[in-house]
Amino acid sequence: MIRTTSLRFAYQNTKTHTFYFPDIDLSFEQNALILGNSGIGKTTLLHLIAGLLIPKKGNIFIGNTCVQELTRNQLNNFRGKQIGIIFQRTYFIKSLTLLENLKIREKLSKKTTDQQRRIRLIEQLELTEVRNKKVYELSEGQRQRLSIALGIIHKPKVILADEPTSNLDDKNCEKVISLLKKEARICKSNLVIITHDQRVKPHFDKHIIL
Repeated sequence: MIRTTSLRFAYQNTKTHTFYFPDIDLSFEQNALILGNSGIGKTTLLHLIAGLLIPKKGNIFIGNTCVQELTRNQLNNFRGKQIGIIFQRTYFIKSLTLLENLKIREKLSKKTTDQQRRIRLIEQLELTEVRNKKVYELSEGQRQRLSIALGIIHKPKVILADEPTSNLDDKNCEKVISLLKKEARICKSNLVIITHDQRVKPHFDKHIIL
């Protein structure tokens, strides 16, 4: 379960503060889709939940853990094991292969390596033929699918996905959403997707509009 209480965040520049979330309270126990126009703060909210940003006010709870009460080392360990993040802007070690990137992510989670799961994810995301290619050799769509694999390979309890279908055609959009929902069900995870992609909307019962 993910819950926020009186959550507020502000970006500061030389002239003013811009508050994206004036005392926002959210709660979701299963899958949720967060919708909103570009620039409204969807990615900021996702980064707050993940502990990548610190709120100006309020708390974020993941299960019984209050993210703000963790030390930096505790938060890094908690995030590495319990949270899977699928970033809109992909982050890889581009000089390594697709497979090597996945193995590193598994190692960082400090969980038992599951070779069969790795193979299955690669197959389901149609990346088998490029698994030994360097990341810089992959297409944009292949990189996005790799980003999805990196976000869920370690069976996190929370999956946070930022525009996971933005660079995918209709066929791969359907496959990715089905895979994310399936993985959330298998791992008993909270799946939270933020997007402006209207193709995703019919796949979720719970919608949150920012």
